[in-house]
This record gives sequence, C-alpha cells and structure tokens, in this order.
Amino acid sequence: MTTTLGIPREIRLRERRVAIVPEVAKALVGKGFAVALESGAGRAAGFEDAAYVAAGASIVARDGAWSADIVLKVAEPTLDEVPLLRMGATLVCHIFPARNAALVEALTAREATVVAMDKVPRSTIAQKCDALSSMAAIVGYRAVIEAAAAIAKPMSPKVTAAGKTPPTRVLIIGAGVAGLAAIGQAKAMGAVVRAFDTRKAAADEVKSLGGEFLELHFDEKGEGQGGYAKVMSPEFIAKEMELFAAQAPEVDIVITTALVPGAKAPLLWKAAHVAAMKPGSVVVDLAAHQGGNCELTKADEVVQAHGVTILGPTDLASRMAPVASTLYAKNLDHLLSEWGAGPSPDHAILGPMLVLLDGTTPPAPTPAPAPSAQPAAPTPLASTSTSAPPPHAVGLVAGKAAWRRWVFAAAGIVLIGIWAYLRFAMGGDRASNELQNFADELTIFILSCFVGWQVIWNVKPALHTPLMSVTNAISGIILIGGLYEGARNAPFDLRMLLGLLAIVLAMINVSGGFLVSQRMLKMFHK
Repeated sequence: MTTTLGIPREIRLRERRVAIVPEVAKALVGKGFAVALESGAGRAAGFEDAAYVAAGASIVARDGAWSADIVLKVAEPTLDEVPLLRMGATLVCHIFPARNAALVEALTAREATVVAMDKVPRSTIAQKCDALSSMAAIVGYRAVIEAAAAIAKPMSPKVTAAGKTPPTRVLIIGAGVAGLAAIGQAKAMGAVVRAFDTRKAAADEVKSLGGEFLELHFDEKGEGQGGYAKVMSPEFIAKEMELFAAQAPEVDIVITTALVPGAKAPLLWKAAHVAAMKPGSVVVDLAAHQGGNCELTKADEVVQAHGVTILGPTDLASRMAPVASTLYAKNLDHLLSEWGAGPSPDHAILGPMLVLLDGTTPPAPTPAPAPSAQPAAPTPLASTSTSAPPPHAVGLVAGKAAWRRWVFAAAGIVLIGIWAYLRFAMGGDRASNELQNFADELTIFILSCFVGWQVIWNVKPALHTPLMSVTNAISGIILIGGLYEGARNAPFDLRMLLGLLAIVLAMINVSGGFLVSQRMLKMFHK
C-alpha cells in the first residue's frame, strides 16, 4: 500500500517556507511515496504548483493534504489546524513540546504519532536530518546582512582621498551553528569579529574562522546535554556581565544567539550594556522567539533605545525561503529514508524525536542487555564500540606487539650474521668482488626495509594520504636505485631484472601519489 505524504500550506504569520520542494518531491515519488500538496503551498517560497505536478505530485485541497498518512510541515500547527489531522495519522514538523503543552494535548486527542524536527539527536548518523542546524546556518548568515543594512557605516575599512574609516567591530554571543555562520559572514564582509561562548570547545572553531575568542578563566564547563549550552552558575554569569560591559563601548554590532533547550533564553545583554554602546550601533537578537538575550528586545519589532537599534526577528529563515525550504525538504527526505516500518522508540534517530506514538507518550528505549556471566561466542564482524577494550584484549594486543618485536629482532640478528659472514669471514683472498658487492647491497637493502617499515608503520592511517608527497620522495630514491642496478648489470641478469621491477613499481607509486596530491589540493581551491 502506498504511503501518502501531505504538505499543507503554512498559515503562521511571516512563515514563507514549504516542507517539500519539487526537487525532493520527485525523489520521494521515486521512492514509492505519493505526494499530495495543498494548492499554493509552495508559492510563497517561489515554487508554483506546476513544478510539483511535473515532479509527480498531486495538487489537492486543504483537507486532502491534512488527511494524508504522514503530514509534513515546517512550523508547528495551530490549534485550529489540529482537527484537520486524520485520527491516528502521523505529523512531522517542529513542535517544541516544552512550550506547547496545549498543542501536544490536542494532538494526543487525535491519537497522532508526532515526530518533532526540533528534537533530532545530536549524533553523527542524525546530522543529515538536523533541521535546526540547517536553519541556524541560514539565520546566522542573514543576521549579519540585517545588521549591515541597519548600521550607518560600512562593514569593511575604507580608504578615500578624504580619509579612512575603520572596520565595523562585531561581537557574536554564542558560537553554535548560527554564531559560526555569522562569524564567517561578518569576516567575509571585512568586519573585525569577536565571539564568546560558555563552551570552551568553541574557541578553536571561532579562531579557525578568523574571529577572536573572548574567554573567561573560570573553572566551570558550559557544555550541556547533546552539545548545547547550559545554564551557568551565578558566579560565572557575574563574570560574564563584566566582560560584556567592557565590550559594549567598543563594538558596533552585537549578534546574540544563545539558547538553552527547554528554557527561556538567557538574559545576556542588559539595558545597561545597550546604554554603554555607541550611538548608531545595532543589536540583532536571534533568541527573540524564546524571550530574547537582550533585555530590550521585542519579538519581530525594531526598538530604538539610547541611539541603538535593537532587532528581534523571528523569521530570518523565511526571508530566504527558497533556500531554507530546499534544505528543510532534504532533511525530511533523509528522515523518510530512515522510516522503514514507522517510528520506534528504539530507533537511533526517530526514537529521540518521538513526542507521541499513537496518541500516547512513547516508552523509554529498551536498554541494552546486560553482559552475561559467560563470555559470548566471538562474532566474525569487527566491533564498532568506542569504549575501552577489556583487560584480556589489552593483554592480547600487548602480547602480539611483543611477539612482533621479537620476530623483528631475530630477523635482524640473522641478517646481520649473514652480512658479517659474507663481508668478513669470507674476506681476504677467498672473497670475490661479487660477494663483497652483494654484502654491501644487502646492507643497504636491510637498512632500507627497516627505515621504510618504520616510516609507514608509525604513521596513523588517517595521515597516509597527506604523506603521499613524502612517499613520492622515497619512491624517487627507489627509482634512481633501480636505474643504477638496471644499467650496471648484464642484460637479463637477475639484478638488472629486479632493478627494472623497482623502476616500474616506483613509477606507479609516484604517478598515483601526484594524482592524489593534486586532487587533495584542488579541494582547497575556491
């Protein structure tokens, strides 16, 4: 039986996005879904009904979209929309259940299965479905554009015959996805960028984008569950306020992005900070939809205070609706690829996203079985666990390492003995020039094998490709040695043939090394 996906038109104020774009609709039809789009649902994002029809979707009335098996939306439905959802159907959209208790209660009455796009787990396998990050990247970029449009000076330094102007100084509070996107855009526009985050791990990311990281030397970690920031202690907040008070007179633009999941946005930029800013400065509060990081912010309004412009937009992603809709649609496409028989509390991605399962709160995921007293039978597949190996495994690995060292030591002693016998025991009148030459070449061979083995064995596999150019140099030495051996010996002599073989193998390595190196270098070209 074909599963029908319904895409209703978004009716919330300022919401221009659509859940599915024609490109993704075509992909979903190819996967066996039936796509039913409410007429005009994509028009505000720049996608006409005809494009959806060409992609294989059907255009239906509003009731037809809401009566589908799975309803896909961007924003959470209004209480007036909930009755349109078919009993027992599935709803996939942003829900924010912590602040929408009445909405969750209404969906419970519809016996709905609700998958929240705002609860995608912060894990590697779930990144492809992470709509919050997709939208945050756009919001951070757009925040800088809005600030640049509102401030009465150029972002980059200017030099004219009449004089020069300094660059705009930008302070970004919160170095998450939105903050990092804002840093990159502000730097690209020529501004001097400073950033602050309670998570010390963000320092390297800020610096990698060319920003200056403002750090408090305070023994308290700012990382919360899932990699988000957490509410800090009063002592830390006091130090934070002192830092911001020192920055307020110096910066021209402040962009705040700090959010704590399930709680009101932390108050970071107080009225006193605004008063300390230079006239003409701008504050862009990206946390306005959760109360705001700035004390004077009003959601979706422009506030003028002490000569400072304070923006509290909640629709920055919708202001770039075509791109935002495309990214969100691809997040949904990846999510539906994981759908299988439907959402399950035990699913690595869908489980944490479940708000309701058939109208009830889903049960907790089934815990992994406890290890039995008897060791389980060995599996032929390698374990993917990142936990520390058991003591007996450590001992086994250590034993293997010791065994390899003994084998190398024994082999070295044998080879040294052979060389000594050929070089000295057969010396004098009994030794021929050929044997002496062979002993010398054997010495070079032993040293080459030892050095080559150590060079490659002691390098982590992740670094093998960057070292390709270095291995080209080693191959070049082999190439010269092969040419030398091939030229100095008689035709079809064993050493001449080995020299030719060395030439062929070294050339393969050199050619492949240059090819891989050039491909890597092209990755860094714009």
